[in-house]
Amino acid sequence: MSDLKGKTIGWGLSGSHCTFEETMPQIQRVVDAGARVIPVVSHTVMTTDTRFGTSANWQQQLKDITGEKIISTIPEAEPLGPSKLFDVMVIAPCTGNTTSRLANAITDSAVLMAAKATMRNLHPIVIAISTNDGLGLNFANVAKLLNTKNVFFVPFGQDAPEKKPNSLVARMDLIKETCEAALDGKQLQPLLIERFLY
Repeated sequence: MSDLKGKTIGWGLSGSHCTFEETMPQIQRVVDAGARVIPVVSHTVMTTDTRFGTSANWQQQLKDITGEKIISTIPEAEPLGPSKLFDVMVIAPCTGNTTSRLANAITDSAVLMAAKATMRNLHPIVIAISTNDGLGLNFANVAKLLNTKNVFFVPFGQDAPEKKPNSLVARMDLIKETCEAALDGKQLQPLLIERFLY
């Protein structure tokens, strides 16, 4: 698989706040592999404090890990297309809301604008899904993206099938490997895993 050393990776975070703690070490892992990581965040990430942590804390962690300025608005993200800056873009965590908008070409956040810019340049998008309706109304959008060129998924499964039977969450610890495979035009396998056993 391709090496991430010297690659520039856009890292989009959408509002699955419960997954941030699991995601941050994976950003560090990609940085440690020699990649430049540029964080791109949704409005929710920039403005919402939750029981999982404050917005200010998550922003500071992103800055400390990456050493980069956070892209948080559509005008800031728009130049990413012409500049062809990203070799690959990760969206982790990717909520059901972001999944549905991406699948239906709705560009109303910095994360989605950055994704659109990356797709324009025919560079890979890597999605680490985290949604309570992945097997519900959003299943059609997941299926649409699974069948979209240059879109790759971090292996995922049901995280709480007894309590939340429609919920899907990716194995965040496989983001690096998924990026490496995606840069070779391949989907990391197996794609469907028993996430709740992990």
